[in-house]
Amino acid sequence: MLGITEDGGWPFWRVMAGGIRNRDSKRQVILFFLCVCVCQSGAETFRYSLQEEMEKDSFVANIAKDLGVSPSQLVARNARVVSEGNEQFFLFNQNTGVLTAKESLDREEICPQRDICTLVFKIFLENPLQLIRGEVEIRDVNDNSPVFPEKEMVLEILETASPGSRFPLESAQDQDVGSNGLQNYSLGSNLHFSLALETGKNGMKYAELILQHQLDREEQREMNLLITATDGGSPPRSGTAQVRIVVMDANDNTPVFAREVYEVRVTENSPPEQLVVRVTAADPDEGSYGKVRYAFTQTTERSRQLFELNPATGEIRVAGNLDFEEAKTHEMVVKATDGGGLSAHCKVQVEILDMNDNAPEISLTSLTASIAEAAPPLTVVALFIVQDRDSGDNGRTECSIDGDLPFSLTRTFDNCYELRTNAVLDRETTAEYNITITATDWGTTRLSSRKNLFVQISDVNDNSPEFTQEGYTMSVTENNSPMLRIGSVNATDADAGSNARINYALVQQEGKEKPVVSVNSENGDVYILRPMDYEEVRAFEVAVRATDGGSPPLSAQTVLRVVVRDENDNAPLVLHPPPDSSAATGELVPRWARAGYLVAKVVAVDSDAGQNAWLSYELAKASEPGLFRVGLHSGEVRTVRAVSEKDASRQRLVVLVRDQGQPPRSATATLGITLVDGFSDAHLRVSEEVPASEPDGPLTLYLISSLACVSALFLATAVGALAMKVRQARQSEVESLPTFPTASTDSNEGSLPRSYLYDVCFATGTVNSEFRFLRPLLPCFPAGLPAGQGEQRSSVCSQDAAIPGEGGGWSAQGKAPLPEGVGPGPAEAACTASRGLELHVSSDQNP
Repeated sequence: MLGITEDGGWPFWRVMAGGIRNRDSKRQVILFFLCVCVCQSGAETFRYSLQEEMEKDSFVANIAKDLGVSPSQLVARNARVVSEGNEQFFLFNQNTGVLTAKESLDREEICPQRDICTLVFKIFLENPLQLIRGEVEIRDVNDNSPVFPEKEMVLEILETASPGSRFPLESAQDQDVGSNGLQNYSLGSNLHFSLALETGKNGMKYAELILQHQLDREEQREMNLLITATDGGSPPRSGTAQVRIVVMDANDNTPVFAREVYEVRVTENSPPEQLVVRVTAADPDEGSYGKVRYAFTQTTERSRQLFELNPATGEIRVAGNLDFEEAKTHEMVVKATDGGGLSAHCKVQVEILDMNDNAPEISLTSLTASIAEAAPPLTVVALFIVQDRDSGDNGRTECSIDGDLPFSLTRTFDNCYELRTNAVLDRETTAEYNITITATDWGTTRLSSRKNLFVQISDVNDNSPEFTQEGYTMSVTENNSPMLRIGSVNATDADAGSNARINYALVQQEGKEKPVVSVNSENGDVYILRPMDYEEVRAFEVAVRATDGGSPPLSAQTVLRVVVRDENDNAPLVLHPPPDSSAATGELVPRWARAGYLVAKVVAVDSDAGQNAWLSYELAKASEPGLFRVGLHSGEVRTVRAVSEKDASRQRLVVLVRDQGQPPRSATATLGITLVDGFSDAHLRVSEEVPASEPDGPLTLYLISSLACVSALFLATAVGALAMKVRQARQSEVESLPTFPTASTDSNEGSLPRSYLYDVCFATGTVNSEFRFLRPLLPCFPAGLPAGQGEQRSSVCSQDAAIPGEGGGWSAQGKAPLPEGVGPGPAEAACTASRGLELHVSSDQNP
């Protein structure tokens, strides 16, 4: 039951196993709240009591009730009870808050030779950390009877002993203490002796026989007495012994000790056989009456085990291990007996001097195994107790931390220490601390002990992810397969656990199309979602974000540039000659063309890039293989030799255009070449090749009329402009005639001219209402011109279509040079006067 008393101004609790002491209820309530307030204000000590020999799991105290908290709070705060020392005597139930005995407690075994047996324990509470001291006094019960060392004691007493003489008897031993210990001796009825009760300095009670009447050996040689030792228990217990009195003949002198009390000091842990003291008693008698022998009397069993008395010499030596922590003093009574049975007594008091033979002991009571790196300074990490069984400076201790660590020790009370942080911790710098605590006493020869504590620093999300590169560049070949992996991005995070688990994602940008790449959120692998086309997109950039798994999460961004590599997936495209043009009406070549004459230029392009777009030209097929050649890189078609009369008038060339890709792709261009002698011949051939179109009705008539109006307006403007030019030219010809350069067939080894100039000639005798725009035609010479001159002059206007001017350009109104030896005649003048757009009027009605 719970009772409340006061002890030196401090409240304490005591468990009463025997019953309930009724008190005034109002006083109990006031003292209860006073105890709770005082206990919570500083160092707290709860005091309880428990009878020894109680059964296992016996109730000791209700800790939850005494603390004023509920059992659920004890569980939440991880309450626990730790006994001092290596052995745990109590069990604590967090769910009920009840403290019980772990096993039946024997006070005589736990606290031998102690009047008060107190077991100390600590109550530890976490969140916040709180330490409360508790004491349980083990109350003695009368479970041991007094026991005499010997069942029979023999006393030899001279018959001449005078009444009043005292004869000490062996003391009975009772392991109980207090009122349950030895309290009284009683002697059986007899005629000669009475019993006197004495108490020594150590509180031990012993008995002495007092001679009441003179002994007479001749009347009674021996007598037996019964002595009874009784304790103060309820009910009392007792023990008995026989005292046999032997009546001796007269002995005139008794032994006499040099001192009545011998006081000596000896250090603990003294080696065996070390001399402690030598007691001496002198007897002036002679013979056996003067020979003295020594023996212990009225001495505890433990002292007899620790010290050895030489019966002949009186030397007391160390026989066992003297331990200051077990007993600080030992009191012994030495009896000196001569041969005649006379004896004397002296006391030997041995004081044990403490030696620094016990190193401090560190007992860890609470440890926070993991502490957050963001924990503020002065955060409590651990609680521990330092104990030293020595006394004085030998038992005085101090603690320190080895090394330069961000921790400090704070002493609270009763050698209790708190391990606290003294700075902000950083897990990325140090993830674990091995803290060595050294406890040292203040003895002359200082002893110490060490305790290692391992403290883990738990991670806090205080580091953002970092990409291994400032930017990433990856490449992919066009026409790739969907979901093709092209590489990966990688980011690291100095944190740990979920705070270092990185998630990758693309950064969505407003107003832009959904990117064609995807990033694996776990490993950062980059995939192309669909096939790429180099001709559409050659490179693009996206932003990638790496986010950790902390709370709140931290992130970082980088730029991913994807370059599309070209693949030879496009064949060359021929621009000239157009693919839909008729090969029969292609290029016109005069028969007087010499070797190297530029016939045409094949123009092609390739949508690919680099080597895949490098084009080469070659002649794949020709009607006259030896007449024409094609420039490998320029695509220019030129004559290999001069054109002869034997060459067919129509030539067909197939030019192969090939790129440099792997594998290469190619295209063909077909050129139709006509070898002509003059303009009229070419005109007739072209007219014959173009069939007349059938009228399409009124719609065709409307279209022809509209075209005629527009053409007439254009022709009027063109004729006016030409007339102005002709007039200016004639004015300049009055002064001097122009000199024409010699024609060269080997020039213009390059690209085709930028544009073509066409002359407009009106042929006589045509009545066709259709206007037809033709390719450059040779001029029509009047009939009757000599054949030789006609052939030579057939090129006079045929080259007017493209005449190189100064600076490499092309003259809009230039005139091809005449062959050597041929001067300008009427035909040239007629052609010059009519230079412009050549129109042929035919008899059909189709445009």
